[in-house]
Amino acid sequence: MSTPSQSPRGVGRGVNTLIPQSAADQAMAALTGLETVPVHIGLLQAAALLLEDAARSAADEPARNAMARTAAMLRSAMG
Repeated sequence: MSTPSQSPRGVGRGVNTLIPQSAADQAMAALTGLETVPVHIGLLQAAALLLEDAARSAADEPARNAMARTAAMLRSAMG
């Protein structure tokens, strides 16, 4: 368990490992985002339902709007 004084440094190092650092790594991450992969429709339906439910109870307006927009995009993708 980390102490409060250690937490920000530990989190920062973890986040840096998630963000591509080189141009080549950034390019690969962008291309991966464009890759088409099969997804079961039930997974999309479940994700949309969970996001819609979370949006209804979210106190933070920007988070609520982001969840609602994401759920709408998922529903649109399902056709």
